[in-house]
Order: sequence, then structure tokens, then C-alpha cells
Amino acid sequence: MTSETLLPSQDAPIYVAGHHGLVGSAVWRALAAAGFTNLVGFRSSEVDLTDRDAAADALATVRPAVVVDAAARVGGILANSTQPVDFLEDNLRIQTNLFAAAHNAEVPRLLFLGSSCIYPKFADQPIRESSLLTGPLEPTNQAYAIAKIAGIIGVQAYREQYGRAWISAMPTNLYGPGDNFDLRTSHVLPAMIRKFHEAKLSGDPVTLWGTGTPRREFLHTDDVASAVVHLLGHYDDPETINIGTGTDVTIAELAATIADVVGYEGEVRWDTGKPDGTPRKLLDVSRLLALGWRPQVSLRDGIASTYRWYLEQGDGRTGET
Repeated sequence: MTSETLLPSQDAPIYVAGHHGLVGSAVWRALAAAGFTNLVGFRSSEVDLTDRDAAADALATVRPAVVVDAAARVGGILANSTQPVDFLEDNLRIQTNLFAAAHNAEVPRLLFLGSSCIYPKFADQPIRESSLLTGPLEPTNQAYAIAKIAGIIGVQAYREQYGRAWISAMPTNLYGPGDNFDLRTSHVLPAMIRKFHEAKLSGDPVTLWGTGTPRREFLHTDDVASAVVHLLGHYDDPETINIGTGTDVTIAELAATIADVVGYEGEVRWDTGKPDGTPRKLLDVSRLLALGWRPQVSLRDGIASTYRWYLEQGDGRTGET
């Protein structure tokens, strides 16, 4: 850790991998707001990071001073549990190709973004960074988790073998404008927004997975982006660092808040035959808070802004995005 900024000059090239995604786009906005003027990003149609040569050529051309790795194949319980090979292989390829390309381009600073699913299913709560690799993972997304754990080890390996000032950070459950609302592949919060909105229009009851009792922590993308910028300037340690709010809610409480924001007043049913996933997943964020960062977006305000974005993307009638 350091109290001095590790950020480059504001005109230095910064490559944000996944800059059109939920997290990457927020990181891009945060860097621009912080005054960085030479931001670089490529759509997957322009640079396929699962292709080692394509990744190498892109980084050799850009020669960035900083790389933020927000590129990943992501999804909720359904997508993870039915497509484990895709989640494992795509994420491993993206990470290893990007790391190798950044190393060959002599990138001095890289931040790898993982996921809180890297931690054991029954880790002590709140989950400290030292809990990594101390127990079995949640089975429904262990392929994705293993890929992200490999990313953490990769960052540590480049630090140890080549002296790179690379770091990794593990965000909690993320949401915000630009989220994925496809019910087949989305995470719980955007899926609920869509379900409650469509039920409000149709008058049908809402059916949600599980019992509603698991507890989850949710972080708005504007907050994770501000944490990324803060860590790039103030953190240099081989151990990964958690990003979260330090507070959580039950899934039932989340549903009630979303229903209230959307204006849904109908019946909510729980399909207890569907999996709950990890009973609780709250991150210990004391190390991040000690660096002077604080979240700014409340859960209700964040849900409201995400719902407004959702309505703007669809026609306000069908809920299509």
C-alpha cells in the first residue's frame, strides 16, 4: 500500500478492456471525470481477447501506461450452471492473453477485476481476502470462480517473476445502468427489475427463485469505478483487495425494494425448488476503507437509476431492452 499516487500523467494512454460492458463503461466514465484524456478501448469485434495474437497486437500498438481488465464472460446462476465450459475457457483465455500482451508491451500498471464468487461458499462473514482457497466453492458458479482465481494467481506471478506493479480487486455483486436484463443470463438484481416491470404491466404475479433468505451485498457501478481509480492511485500489494459496501440485504428485502421502486403491488411467489446459491456473501472491505475510499450510491437510489435506464432502453410497455 502507498499514500503516494501511482497514477500516470493524465495524457498517458490507459487501456480499458471491456470498456462497453457494465463495469468497463463505468470505469471509463470515472477515468474521464478524473481528467484522463487518452483512454483506449476496443469492441470485441475489433480485438478478440480470446485470440492471443489479437491481444498482443493491440497492446503492442497502444503501449498503455495502465491496463484495467474489466473484460469477462459473465452471467447469473442459470448461465453459470448450464455453460460452465464457456465460462471457464473464455475467461481463462481473456486473462492469460491480456496478461501476456501487457507484459510484452511492458505495461507497468494493471488492475485485474475478479468477483466475490472466488471465496468459499461457507467462508466466515464478512469475507476477508485471506479466505481465498480455504474451502469449497459454490457449485453453481465454480467454473467462473476458478477462472477468476487463476487471474489473481496470474497477477501475483507476474509481480513475483517480473516485478510488475500489477494488482487485483474483487468486487461484490454489481449492478447499474447498462446492466444485462436478459432473464436467461442476467444477475439477480436486473432480472428482478425486469420481472417486476413486466408484471406491473401484465398484472401477473412475480415468481422468484429460491427462498428469499440468502443475504447479498450490492454495489453500484459508479462506486466500483471510483474504487478502481482510487486503487490504481493508492494500492500496490500482491494480495487481492475487496470492493464493496460492507452491508447486505436478504434477497426478499431486495425484491421488496425493487417492487417499491417499480411500483409493483401484486403477488410475489418463491420457487423453493430452485437453488439459493451461497447462503451469505458479504465482503470485509476494511482494507479498502483504510485507503480512504467510501461508496456514495445507496441501494435504493442505485436501483432507481438502473430502472430509469431500463425504461429509457425499452418502450416502457413490453420491458424489452
